[in-house]
Amino acid sequence: MSATFPLVFSVTSGKGGVGKTNLAVNIAVSLAQAGKRIVLLDADLGLANVDVLLGLTPQKNLFHLFHEGAELWDILFPTPYGFSILPASSGISDMVSLSTGQKLELLEAVDVLENEVDYLIVDTGAGINDNVLYFNLAAQERLVVMTPEPTSLTDAYALIKVLKLAHGVEHFKVIVNMAPDAKEAKLMFTRLHQACDHFLSGVSLDFAGYVPRDPQVRKAVVQQIPFCIHEPSSPAAQAVRQAAQTVQSWDVPESLDGNIKFFWKKLLFRQ
Repeated sequence: MSATFPLVFSVTSGKGGVGKTNLAVNIAVSLAQAGKRIVLLDADLGLANVDVLLGLTPQKNLFHLFHEGAELWDILFPTPYGFSILPASSGISDMVSLSTGQKLELLEAVDVLENEVDYLIVDTGAGINDNVLYFNLAAQERLVVMTPEPTSLTDAYALIKVLKLAHGVEHFKVIVNMAPDAKEAKLMFTRLHQACDHFLSGVSLDFAGYVPRDPQVRKAVVQQIPFCIHEPSSPAAQAVRQAAQTVQSWDVPESLDGNIKFFWKKLLFRQ
């Protein structure tokens, strides 16, 4: 990966309750511990909770960018864990679906980070609404989070199907969270892979690892501390560090120029 341009990747899911945001936070922690410059964008704009998981209380968020003239530097909030967040708002219906103008405003704001970060992690909402699709299309890589449950498998497939059939996205990374063991995690990935092979010609899935079910995760959430910090030797923390190493092996696709603004504008002009 170029030292100049950041890699933009989403952490996304077709279903809520799969631990997506918690994984995004702890991957950010692990990448920061590896010496990378990280910004985590909370893109679940109407139901934001990255700041809650971290026990932080930013005074400004993306609502202030869109409605009160704030600049990105006013919103960018450093965490005690070596990375910064771009927090969003919670419980504000105006943020649930961005207008084209707001998308342009956001891409112009985020563009100032181009030379400041190694990874921009985009924590999307769950499901297949407009915002979720938008942020997944804006990213260079998409990390789909699923759990060993039939509903999670079905909803992960639904997200991939929409992105493939409606928008031509063909490459996805998959991580299985809260798995009882490696065998079950790989079984769930295989089932998703088989469904995509059978019904979605051209889709490519890569297994990015799994995170075991771990009681330390819940304890860390209650304490509002990332589990990679709260219990660094726990099985979940070790698995996330391994996933972060996998992330560092991802290359910026050759068809893209590595400029944040480029991705977002390409997406808008396609609409």
